[in-house]
Amino acid sequence: MVSSNMAASVLKRCATAAVKVKSLSPSLSARRWLLSAAYTDSKMWEAREKDPQNLAVLANTMDRTYDRNLPVSSLIMSRFVDNISSREEIDQAEYYLYKFRHSPNCWYLRDWTIHGWIRQCLKHGARDKALHTLKNKIQYGIFPDDFTFNLLMDSFMKDADFKSACSVVEEVMLQEAFDLPSTQILSLYALGSYLATRPQLAVSEERALGASLLICGQKQDNTIGLSAQLLGNAFLGKVENLKGIHAVFKGMPLFWGRGYLGRALAIMERVAAASSDVKLSKDTLGYVNDLLHDLPLTSESDSSGEESGGEEDKKENTVDEDDQAEAAKLPEYVKKFKELSSQLESQGKVESTSFQDLVTALAQQNLAAAETPDLEQYESRVQAWEAEKRQLIQREKEMREKAEQEKQERLAAMAAAQQV
Repeated sequence: MVSSNMAASVLKRCATAAVKVKSLSPSLSARRWLLSAAYTDSKMWEAREKDPQNLAVLANTMDRTYDRNLPVSSLIMSRFVDNISSREEIDQAEYYLYKFRHSPNCWYLRDWTIHGWIRQCLKHGARDKALHTLKNKIQYGIFPDDFTFNLLMDSFMKDADFKSACSVVEEVMLQEAFDLPSTQILSLYALGSYLATRPQLAVSEERALGASLLICGQKQDNTIGLSAQLLGNAFLGKVENLKGIHAVFKGMPLFWGRGYLGRALAIMERVAAASSDVKLSKDTLGYVNDLLHDLPLTSESDSSGEESGGEEDKKENTVDEDDQAEAAKLPEYVKKFKELSSQLESQGKVESTSFQDLVTALAQQNLAAAETPDLEQYESRVQAWEAEKRQLIQREKEMREKAEQEKQERLAAMAAAQQV
């Protein structure tokens, strides 16, 4: 049995040099970590009240509880995660997170348990496991807060793994969690650095990047934000042109109306008409130009992109008459893009600095100041978590005492009945 083997494995066992990342901007020689050492320091987290537990005992308790079709308490799951001490135990915890998610108590996985899980993965060299459970959040219940997202994103970027960092940004986008300025800055830095490598992208990846650029860019009303929105709309417009509008917004927090390429051009018109010094980056305009010329002048939606995996996928990717009518506007969009590009150039509203350099400068100039309120909020959050945990522990103690009292009363009643 898998669960008994899991507990036995735990029983059998129960007896970071940080890498500096060079600034990717050739024009900026300053080097710094993205998030400061104070932000990523686990000292405040580790200073919480300890509750040492034997993982084998906890595993055995959960296995017996599940075997009896009873719910495991969120406290037991919390204790298991808190007491992880090795990479192997990460795998054990993943199994029990999955079990807990598919149990009657699935809605009660605590926020501090999710935060602790990500921290344990980072501590024990298991970032891949953190990302796996995050991308499969429905199966594991891993829905981090913004501070936790920042830690995981920063960890990937410090090792220049911008593709994985963008996978984290995608999850931030899906949770619409771009509220913190620090999260916006880190996300834009990850997106800009990844796009600077000119990766070969599948349609699904263009869709995810497009949505991330668009939604995150909407939080910044400046050259960076508008450039991100322009490219985001262009990516989504390409997907719409090839697959139809349903392939764009299904499962995404996106507007369902057709015309994403038209919205990209509307961004250009807005910048051209603006009286401020806002601009669009030259390389972003070049990227959009390439996307437009990659598209077929006549719709080839049925044969382009990724192959469908089944009847449901084929249904989702069906291109209807309205989609075809939108795709037929491509020559008009290409012509208008050229006109607007020339207009922006003549107005001096094309920023020669690359998008990557712009977001690098943004991180270097603004990230440190954005950290201060985050750390204050995090300290308050940890204190609130600890207070809630103490209440749960007290309630657990009272319930055990009550159960023990009821047991003794039953035994006493049985003994009295036998005497009679």
